[in-house]
Amino acid sequence: MLRHLLNLLLFVLPPSRCFLFKQLCLKLSHVEIGENVSMCGRGWIYGRGRLRIGNDTWLSPGVIFHTHLDASIIIGSNCDIGPSVEFITGGHIIGSVSRRAGTGTAKSIVINDGCWIGAGSRILGGVNIGTGSVVAAGSVVTRDVPANVLVAGVPAIFKKQLT
Repeated sequence: MLRHLLNLLLFVLPPSRCFLFKQLCLKLSHVEIGENVSMCGRGWIYGRGRLRIGNDTWLSPGVIFHTHLDASIIIGSNCDIGPSVEFITGGHIIGSVSRRAGTGTAKSIVINDGCWIGAGSRILGGVNIGTGSVVAAGSVVTRDVPANVLVAGVPAIFKKQLT
């Protein structure tokens, strides 16, 4: 219930203002949140799973978290998350011909320190994005990303080593 109220508050508050109030609301709704986190509005947090956001991280408008009790979403410090990024922990095993979406699954997502996730990207369950990496806008990340690289595309693939 608390997260539902939080979602409504995030929706009505000005997107780039009231950051301290938003931090307080996030803490009250059991989100583990570091210092100086800036969460813009129009986002949404589904579910009651663990969500941790590190220090000095920026979450642009429209960021959506699909949490699950069996899978954490952990975002490190000094990260920048672009507009309309989605973190999706849940999925399904491929089922029989009568119903292809078989048994549900949930896998954690880890975004390490210093990452930049571009606008409109989707990060799927089971993914670990290495320290200092960049995910280009519109990418769909389906597997782990090493530290200090740029990935892009659907599915996201290695594009370049960063220094």
